[in-house]
Amino acid sequence: MNETLQTISRRFSCRDYEGRLPEREKLEAIALAAVQSPSAMNRQPWQVLVITNKSLIEEMDAEGMRILAEAEDKSTYERFMERGGTLFYNSPCMYLILKKPGTDLDTGIVSENISLAASSLGLDNVICGMAAIPFNGSKGDEFKKKVGISDGWEFGMAVLVGYGKTKKDPHTPDISKIRYIE
Repeated sequence: MNETLQTISRRFSCRDYEGRLPEREKLEAIALAAVQSPSAMNRQPWQVLVITNKSLIEEMDAEGMRILAEAEDKSTYERFMERGGTLFYNSPCMYLILKKPGTDLDTGIVSENISLAASSLGLDNVICGMAAIPFNGSKGDEFKKKVGISDGWEFGMAVLVGYGKTKKDPHTPDISKIRYIE
Protein backbone atom coordinates (compact mmCIF):
# COMPACT_ATOMS: atom_id res chain seq x y z
CA MET A 1 0.00 0.00 0.00
CA ASN A 2 1.39 3.44 -0.85
CA GLU A 3 2.15 6.14 1.71
CA THR A 4 -0.96 8.22 1.00
CA LEU A 5 -3.31 5.26 1.39
CA GLN A 6 -1.53 4.25 4.61
CA THR A 7 -2.02 7.77 6.01
CA ILE A 8 -5.73 7.64 5.15
CA SER A 9 -6.15 4.20 6.71
CA ARG A 10 -4.40 5.20 9.99
CA ARG A 11 -6.10 8.58 10.53
CA PHE A 12 -8.56 8.94 13.42
CA SER A 13 -10.44 11.87 14.95
CA CYS A 14 -8.42 12.95 18.00
CA ARG A 15 -10.41 14.39 20.89
CA ASP A 16 -7.72 14.57 23.58
CA TYR A 17 -4.58 16.70 23.06
CA GLU A 18 -1.43 17.20 25.15
CA GLY A 19 -1.58 20.93 24.49
CA ARG A 20 2.00 21.01 23.14
CA LEU A 21 2.33 23.13 20.01
CA PRO A 22 3.67 21.29 16.94
CA GLU A 23 6.90 22.45 15.34
CA ARG A 24 6.65 25.54 13.12
CA GLU A 25 7.89 23.63 10.04
CA LYS A 26 5.03 21.16 10.38
CA LEU A 27 2.45 23.95 10.81
CA GLU A 28 3.79 25.67 7.69
CA ALA A 29 3.76 22.43 5.66
CA ILE A 30 0.13 21.83 6.65
CA ALA A 31 -0.84 25.40 5.73
CA LEU A 32 0.80 24.95 2.33
CA ALA A 33 -1.08 21.68 1.79
CA ALA A 34 -4.29 23.55 2.62
CA VAL A 35 -3.86 26.17 -0.08
CA GLN A 36 -2.75 23.52 -2.58
CA SER A 37 -6.30 22.13 -2.47
CA PRO A 38 -8.22 22.00 -5.71
CA SER A 39 -11.23 24.27 -6.10
CA ALA A 40 -13.98 24.79 -8.65
CA MET A 41 -12.53 26.72 -11.60
CA ASN A 42 -9.44 27.36 -9.41
CA ARG A 43 -11.23 30.20 -7.63
CA GLN A 44 -9.63 29.29 -4.30
CA PRO A 45 -12.50 30.86 -2.31
CA TRP A 46 -10.79 30.45 1.04
CA GLN A 47 -8.46 31.91 3.59
CA VAL A 48 -6.63 29.71 6.06
CA LEU A 49 -5.91 31.16 9.50
CA VAL A 50 -3.43 29.23 11.64
CA ILE A 51 -4.36 30.03 15.24
CA THR A 52 -1.72 29.07 17.80
CA ASN A 53 -2.71 31.65 20.42
CA LYS A 54 -3.66 29.22 23.21
CA SER A 55 -5.50 31.83 25.27
CA LEU A 56 -7.65 32.79 22.27
CA ILE A 57 -8.45 29.13 21.55
CA GLU A 58 -9.37 28.64 25.22
CA GLU A 59 -11.52 31.80 25.20
CA MET A 60 -13.44 30.59 22.13
CA ASP A 61 -13.72 27.14 23.73
CA ALA A 62 -15.24 28.58 26.92
CA GLU A 63 -17.72 30.68 24.93
CA GLY A 64 -18.73 27.68 22.82
CA MET A 65 -19.29 25.54 25.92
CA ARG A 66 -21.30 28.35 27.54
CA ILE A 67 -23.55 28.55 24.48
CA LEU A 68 -24.03 24.76 24.45
CA ALA A 69 -24.83 24.76 28.18
CA GLU A 70 -27.54 27.37 27.65
CA ALA A 71 -29.11 25.59 24.67
CA GLU A 72 -32.57 24.10 25.09
CA ASP A 73 -31.36 20.73 23.82
CA LYS A 74 -28.59 19.67 26.22
CA SER A 75 -27.53 16.54 24.32
CA THR A 76 -24.57 18.15 22.52
CA TYR A 77 -23.38 19.84 25.71
CA GLU A 78 -23.63 16.54 27.61
CA ARG A 79 -21.66 14.74 24.89
CA PHE A 80 -18.82 17.27 25.18
CA MET A 81 -18.91 17.01 28.97
CA GLU A 82 -18.48 13.24 28.66
CA ARG A 83 -15.42 13.87 26.46
CA GLY A 84 -13.67 16.12 28.95
CA GLY A 85 -15.78 19.28 29.06
CA THR A 86 -14.11 21.22 26.27
CA LEU A 87 -15.12 22.05 22.73
CA PHE A 88 -11.57 21.99 21.35
CA TYR A 89 -10.10 19.15 23.46
CA ASN A 90 -7.06 21.17 24.64
CA SER A 91 -5.80 21.52 21.07
CA PRO A 92 -2.87 23.94 20.77
CA CYS A 93 -3.60 24.79 17.14
CA MET A 94 -6.68 25.52 15.07
CA TYR A 95 -6.68 25.84 11.31
CA LEU A 96 -9.65 28.08 10.69
CA ILE A 97 -10.88 27.95 7.11
CA LEU A 98 -12.80 31.01 5.98
CA LYS A 99 -14.92 30.81 2.88
CA LYS A 100 -16.89 32.87 0.44
CA PRO A 101 -20.63 32.18 0.72
CA GLY A 102 -21.77 29.10 -1.20
CA THR A 103 -18.38 27.37 -1.37
CA ASP A 104 -18.92 24.55 1.11
CA LEU A 105 -17.51 21.85 -1.17
CA ASP A 106 -14.22 23.71 -1.57
CA THR A 107 -14.04 24.18 2.20
CA GLY A 108 -14.46 20.45 2.70
CA ILE A 109 -11.58 19.74 0.35
CA VAL A 110 -9.32 22.18 2.23
CA SER A 111 -10.18 20.61 5.59
CA GLU A 112 -9.39 17.13 4.28
CA ASN A 113 -6.03 18.31 2.90
CA ILE A 114 -5.19 19.80 6.31
CA SER A 115 -6.24 16.65 8.12
CA LEU A 116 -4.30 14.27 5.90
CA ALA A 117 -1.22 16.51 5.82
CA ALA A 118 -1.23 16.66 9.63
CA SER A 119 -1.62 12.88 9.88
CA SER A 120 1.22 12.33 7.40
CA LEU A 121 3.47 14.44 9.65
CA GLY A 122 2.63 12.41 12.77
CA LEU A 123 0.17 14.94 14.18
CA ASP A 124 -3.29 14.10 15.42
CA ASN A 125 -6.32 16.09 14.31
CA VAL A 126 -10.07 16.37 14.12
CA ILE A 127 -12.22 18.25 11.63
CA CYS A 128 -14.36 20.51 13.83
CA GLY A 129 -17.53 22.15 12.57
CA MET A 130 -18.42 23.00 16.18
CA ALA A 131 -15.84 25.79 16.02
CA ALA A 132 -18.58 27.86 14.36
CA ILE A 133 -20.43 28.12 17.67
CA PRO A 134 -18.33 30.92 19.26
CA PHE A 135 -18.50 32.95 16.03
CA ASN A 136 -22.31 32.77 16.02
CA GLY A 137 -22.86 33.67 19.68
CA SER A 138 -23.09 37.00 21.47
CA LYS A 139 -19.29 37.42 21.32
CA GLY A 140 -19.16 36.42 17.65
CA ASP A 141 -18.23 39.86 16.33
CA GLU A 142 -15.48 40.12 18.95
CA PHE A 143 -13.98 36.78 17.88
CA LYS A 144 -14.29 37.67 14.19
CA LYS A 145 -12.35 40.85 14.87
CA LYS A 146 -9.69 39.04 16.92
CA VAL A 147 -8.97 36.56 14.13
CA GLY A 148 -9.45 39.03 11.29
CA ILE A 149 -12.60 37.82 9.55
CA SER A 150 -13.54 40.67 7.22
CA ASP A 151 -16.72 41.41 5.26
CA GLY A 152 -17.50 38.88 2.55
CA TRP A 153 -15.89 36.02 4.47
CA GLU A 154 -17.52 33.53 6.84
CA PHE A 155 -16.66 30.49 8.91
CA GLY A 156 -16.16 27.46 6.71
CA MET A 157 -14.61 24.78 8.90
CA ALA A 158 -11.89 24.25 11.46
CA VAL A 159 -9.33 21.52 11.93
CA LEU A 160 -7.77 21.06 15.36
CA VAL A 161 -4.17 19.84 15.24
CA GLY A 162 -1.66 18.75 17.84
CA TYR A 163 -0.14 15.80 19.65
CA GLY A 164 -2.80 13.49 21.00
CA LYS A 165 -2.68 12.26 24.58
CA THR A 166 -4.17 8.98 23.49
CA LYS A 167 -4.24 7.10 20.22
CA LYS A 168 -7.19 5.16 18.94
CA ASP A 169 -7.98 2.97 16.01
CA PRO A 170 -9.54 4.58 12.97
CA HIS A 171 -13.17 3.77 12.31
CA THR A 172 -13.91 0.55 10.49
CA PRO A 173 -14.84 1.33 6.92
CA ASP A 174 -18.27 0.10 5.85
CA ILE A 175 -17.52 -1.45 2.48
CA SER A 176 -21.24 -2.10 1.95
CA LYS A 177 -21.44 1.61 1.07
CA ILE A 178 -19.42 0.99 -2.10
CA ARG A 179 -21.17 0.08 -5.35
CA TYR A 180 -19.61 -0.52 -8.73
CA ILE A 181 -21.67 0.32 -11.78
CA GLU A 182 -20.29 -1.59 -14.76
